[in-house]
Amino acid sequence: MTKIIKFGGSSLANSAQYQKVIDIIEADASRQVIVVSAPGKRFDDDIKVTDLLIKYANQTIQNQDSSEVLAAIIARYQEIATAFSVPDDQFQIIPTTLTELPDQKYPNNEYLMAAFKAHGEKLNAELMAMVLNQLGINSRFVDPGEAGITVSDNPNSATVLPETYQNLGHFGYGDEKLIFPGFFGITKAGNIATFARGGSDITGSIVARGLNIPMYENFTDVSAIYAANPKIVKNPMPIKKMTYREMRELSYAGFSVFNDEAIIPAIEGQITINVRNTNEPEAPGTLIVPEGAFQSEHEITGVASSGHFSALYLHRYLLNKEVGFTFKLLQILYKYDISYEHMPSGIDDLTIIFEDSQLTDEKMRAVGKEIHESLHPDRLDWIRDYSIIMVVGEGMVNQTNALSKSIDPLATDGIKVNMINQGASQISIMLGTRKADANRAVLDIYNQFFNSQED
Repeated sequence: MTKIIKFGGSSLANSAQYQKVIDIIEADASRQVIVVSAPGKRFDDDIKVTDLLIKYANQTIQNQDSSEVLAAIIARYQEIATAFSVPDDQFQIIPTTLTELPDQKYPNNEYLMAAFKAHGEKLNAELMAMVLNQLGINSRFVDPGEAGITVSDNPNSATVLPETYQNLGHFGYGDEKLIFPGFFGITKAGNIATFARGGSDITGSIVARGLNIPMYENFTDVSAIYAANPKIVKNPMPIKKMTYREMRELSYAGFSVFNDEAIIPAIEGQITINVRNTNEPEAPGTLIVPEGAFQSEHEITGVASSGHFSALYLHRYLLNKEVGFTFKLLQILYKYDISYEHMPSGIDDLTIIFEDSQLTDEKMRAVGKEIHESLHPDRLDWIRDYSIIMVVGEGMVNQTNALSKSIDPLATDGIKVNMINQGASQISIMLGTRKADANRAVLDIYNQFFNSQED
């Protein structure tokens, strides 16, 4: 069975990490398709190659001298190439390509930025193919344009187009290792466009689905996905197996090990994802699987929190009797290009929860003014101090006390719950708290569900 494997930036940061990756590739002959990120940080205060390329792009846009940052980028690749004795004439394509980037034609500066950023992955994939071939491992770099990875015309937040999967379905390969760069695709006009975030995860899922590969091993710098953030809970339980929708729900509230958008192509292709650790490859990691025959081992799978939310609270007597109130409210939000996350309501009260990045002080004042003029609420409050706690687990479907077990320890600890929302899927409970209380809430809920459970 062919496997696709993806390596994150920390796994490819330098030659020592490269050697670990090569050992993993050689350990299993079925690992035939490889997706790579750009070289990441080698130590805490280091700079990722992608960030160096962003600086290079900005200097190019502003017509500033970029010789220093260009040399720093080339040096990152040169260290790896030298360690594996890549011939100079082969390696030369990397400094040449980087040097010529400012001279290429781009539709606008956004596409310039996308192209510069994408070359972190592109050149690392080319270098990986060089290194593997130098070691006698038959390998080939695959350009996304050659493979037909076609994306929308959003230079720095592209989405994959459906024809990509048809294109990949016709893409043939033999016994050689295929090395794909992550993070980007090609628009119909032939321009490079990058995914918004977690791009290499997304590429891995796209290629797995397109090539009909049932196992996607995602190597990162953690040995498993855990039932809670290890920065909040000491030695939390590793999750052996979880479903796609559990991963989606937890990613929404801060589980950042695997990009939540990358789950979608995997779901569509019914692909099993195995999150593993490059630095501890013998660890089994966490399997992310279709719901199908999944059997949950615990009442909940995990608990997570995120503090990047704000809320708008509205109170008006007989609010529930007015036809069109919510419609008018949504029209105002649409006018200001604001999407909402949740809208729990009562007979006289309504709370709208937003993702913080959409809101500015100016927008909040303008929206508040229009709501007052159009809907005449008795009370309108913006709440910036807002965190969401997600309690998630397929096992909750058959439980009658999951909600009370989630809330009881918070009451005991004096944590006020501002919002409760049971997910329509019945596998999640969403709680709203103050940001200052979020970590304590996660710890309390984790202890309630896991301290008495055996691994």
